[in-house]
Amino acid sequence: MNRPIQLGLRANAAQFTLLVAINALVGGMVGQQQTVLPLLATDVFGLTGYTFIFTYVAAFGVTKAIANYVAGTFSDRYGRRPVLLAGWLFAVPVPLLLIWAPNWGWVVAANVLLGINQGLTWSTTVVMKIDLVGPRQRGLAMGLNEAAGYGAVAVTSLVAGYLAEQYGLRPAPFLLGLCYTALALLLSGILVRETRGHALLDAGRHGARADGLHDHLHAELSNREILTQTSLKEPALSSASQAGLVNNLNFGLSWGLFPLLFATADLSVGQIGLLFALYPAVWGAGQLVTGALSDRIGRKHLITTGMATQAAALAVIALGDGFTVWAAGTALLGVGTAMVYPTLLAVIGDVAHPIWRGRAVGVYRVWRDLGYAVGAVVGGIVADALGLHAAVWATAAVSAVSAITVAVRMYETHQPVPAPQRRG
Repeated sequence: MNRPIQLGLRANAAQFTLLVAINALVGGMVGQQQTVLPLLATDVFGLTGYTFIFTYVAAFGVTKAIANYVAGTFSDRYGRRPVLLAGWLFAVPVPLLLIWAPNWGWVVAANVLLGINQGLTWSTTVVMKIDLVGPRQRGLAMGLNEAAGYGAVAVTSLVAGYLAEQYGLRPAPFLLGLCYTALALLLSGILVRETRGHALLDAGRHGARADGLHDHLHAELSNREILTQTSLKEPALSSASQAGLVNNLNFGLSWGLFPLLFATADLSVGQIGLLFALYPAVWGAGQLVTGALSDRIGRKHLITTGMATQAAALAVIALGDGFTVWAAGTALLGVGTAMVYPTLLAVIGDVAHPIWRGRAVGVYRVWRDLGYAVGAVVGGIVADALGLHAAVWATAAVSAVSAITVAVRMYETHQPVPAPQRRG
């Protein structure tokens, strides 16, 4: 006998926890390669130009952005679970391509497939968690989701760096990805349940805001209208989209550039792995606090402060030239990102109607994950022309402008929802 659908974290604790675990595996697929691939580019394939080295980050970012849009559209049309399963099927060849790659083109191809995997799976787990918890604990849900994903990025980056140092750049680090993919397919295929029914229940209870905002965003919007509102017109949605793009511009730059910058100080592979893991580790752990905090104090000020903190952290990294200063800078960058990442997703959940929530999340994540490509290309061009430190300074300036934009344009989207009354 099927249990009645209920909204809330406690009522859906088992499925929510399962989806958190699956999203950790999604993050681990990125972490397996972040420390290793820049070193593989220089040491194995003899690449020297920064722009050329960053092609794999750009390929990943563009593909993931497109996959995000597909994930949002298909999850609203066909359901969340089929999209999640399809995403994991695209992950199967990724570690094998990286292990056997005879040239850099294979690495780029692997990152195209990885981008599809990440777009389909991460977008879908985000939407499914928003579906399950309802409006009252949206920030907490996104904090737990993103903490699991980026905590796994950090742990896997650290483990991959250790494996590379002990056993070589290939194949040991990429065996992690094979294990993650097998486990995720097993869990997604057997234990995950569809959550679109929860979204429909939420839609039935969806009421207008007391302040009149969002009244123009009625339940029936076309795909073009959702794209326009999320990208340009609606102040909170479009502010979140630009902040997300800049946030991942920073991440894309760090992915391709930080290992090379850190290597200029003659650090070991293990030390570089530790520095790189510190950023997503602080980011991941911090989201356990910041997601729930946004449910209490609101979204806007956390996002503004977070983008400003990222700008300051990048300035510290640009000024540094050794392990200690870079560790402080990457940790501060993680703090700023933790303030922003789950809170932006909560903003989308606050504003988007449950009927088109999946598509709004998809459009937001298109813009956010284009930041990978923008960071890789712009960072590579500036680094080639002016040096590695100049590329970091440029990104710090962009982050500061993003913080100002959010402060001026975004309104507070979170309205506290009273806890359900207990009977009896």
